[in-house]
Amino acid sequence: MVHNAFFNRAAVLAALFSFLSMMIVMPPWASAQQMQFRKDKLTLKTASGDHIIAIEVAETSEQKSLGLMFRTSVPAGTGMLFPYGDPQELTMWMRNTYASLDMVFIRRDGTVHRIEYATEPLSERVISSKGVVTAVLELAAGEAKRLGLKVGDRVEHDTFKSGKR
Repeated sequence: MVHNAFFNRAAVLAALFSFLSMMIVMPPWASAQQMQFRKDKLTLKTASGDHIIAIEVAETSEQKSLGLMFRTSVPAGTGMLFPYGDPQELTMWMRNTYASLDMVFIRRDGTVHRIEYATEPLSERVISSKGVVTAVLELAAGEAKRLGLKVGDRVEHDTFKSGKR
């Protein structure tokens, strides 16, 4: 009888462990690493010349909600584009974003409307486009200045061609 009791307890513990393992929720950074973003390129046209940026495109609402959260760095020459179909005032924040960013707010025709330089990591302060735009480009903090990007410069990408959003 003692022999059966031992195996019964072991079976109950194994079943409990298996159940608890299934109940553990993946940490948010694990799902962030698994989300796939479309890869593309865009060109920043500045007084210092044309600069090609390798981008990820946040197209779905889930992708836009996640953005660059949980990433510890954004390499130079890369970024993330958040395109929106209709012109509107856009707001962003840095919740769960560990890397400081430059946020470039872009009008429908590809003109840079506003740049928020060196955002504060992990901040919940709302960062506004302060005007009507259709996209936001996030770059590593300091990239906009390094590339000479200024308000009025142009961004070339299919997002800003007529008929495409």
